Amino acid sequence: MCDKKKEDRMLDRKEPAVSPEPIAIIGIGCRFPGGASGPVSFWGLLKDGVDAITEIPEDRWSTEAYYSPNRKRPGKTYARHGGFLDNMDRFDAEFFGISPREAMRMDPQHRLLLELAYEAFEDAGQTLDRMAGSLTSVYVGISSTEYYSFFSDPATYPLIDAHSGTGTVLSMAANRLSYMFDLRGPSVSVDTACSASLVAVHHACESIWFGGCDTALAGGVQLNYKPDSFVMHGKSALLSPSGRCHAFDARADGFVRGEGGGVVLLKPLSQAEADDDPVYAVIRGTAINQDGRTPSITMPSERAQVAAIRRAHRQAGIQPHQVQYIEAHGPGTPVGDPIEARALSTVLREGRRTDCVVGSVKTNIGHLEAGAGIAGLIKLALALKHRMIPPNLHFETPNPDIPLAELRLRIPTQLEPWPENQDGVPRLAGINSFGFGGTNAHLI
Repeated sequence: MCDKKKEDRMLDRKEPAVSPEPIAIIGIGCRFPGGASGPVSFWGLLKDGVDAITEIPEDRWSTEAYYSPNRKRPGKTYARHGGFLDNMDRFDAEFFGISPREAMRMDPQHRLLLELAYEAFEDAGQTLDRMAGSLTSVYVGISSTEYYSFFSDPATYPLIDAHSGTGTVLSMAANRLSYMFDLRGPSVSVDTACSASLVAVHHACESIWFGGCDTALAGGVQLNYKPDSFVMHGKSALLSPSGRCHAFDARADGFVRGEGGGVVLLKPLSQAEADDDPVYAVIRGTAINQDGRTPSITMPSERAQVAAIRRAHRQAGIQPHQVQYIEAHGPGTPVGDPIEARALSTVLREGRRTDCVVGSVKTNIGHLEAGAGIAGLIKLALALKHRMIPPNLHFETPNPDIPLAELRLRIPTQLEPWPENQDGVPRLAGINSFGFGGTNAHLI
């Protein structure tokens, strides 16, 4: 066991600031609830404050068959809402040169990632011929194995064929993108649960910084095919009975599950400028760490969150009080939200002239779990590009355990201009993403 003094030294260890070259986000492919099928429509959803949460569609499963307000009832869940994609089963296999038989064995999460990667290239103005053979890495956050479970029932064993393995294992989520587009850099699927896609972006940036690749695809995905996880999360009392993510609000009662995915194309800023690429935003610093031993494996550590946020600022060479906005993890849980708010305040409030604005995309589209971090990053990139901060939905009265004025934090409830720059400081923001097993990520 780690003694308290040793733990303090580990968490507060001050590493020298690296200040690596900023990395540009030059292309975005995304698909989120509410009909957001690209960066343009996603920004429209965000700026208009659209609530994309609905009751569970009947084409997924029968809500009534698995619903019970009694949380302890076996095989039932009290959750009736979520954020869902339309036409999740649609896929143009011929476009990607995939046979119908192979496409049927492919996890729709893998199929969605193919589409999003193509769209990210297209959005960045990169031709497939130009990308083929390039030293481009792929890092993908993914954790759901629900599609694999369809083939684990003895009744479906006759459906198993040579494509079943390559179509369902998590490693192929990244490997198939490298194979399909002939990308020669590192290719890694990442599973740290809810922080997986932001951890994937962290690794993609490191791959560029340390010479592992010239460009990188990074992102994550989450699709919900079955009621199993709704039942499981319900037994842990993690889900919202009211069916909304009330981030930082007194009504916070858990999160709402969402689905979708996003992919960003990354390149060193100097190279992006030399190539005249479009630039949404630039990543200045990243950090990941772990909670270690806490009262329970799913209990977050405020001190570990503080350490990750500080480390990202040191790497970026940014003073925390200069940051104007934070895209929070903010799932709307009565315990997790106050811990995150205190951690943010500990780092950000010192020397601050104005309150730091804090929001959470989960209030619009739900908690995408393995895809949550990339949803927040894409929201942040679009907000920086448009110089506007979207409203944080479902916020009325602050959680009594989150004294916003004292913490020097503020929650936006309507579309507002990005705060005025002070002393020539550029538009600066941070983003949090935390896995329920304790892996934390922060990007500047």
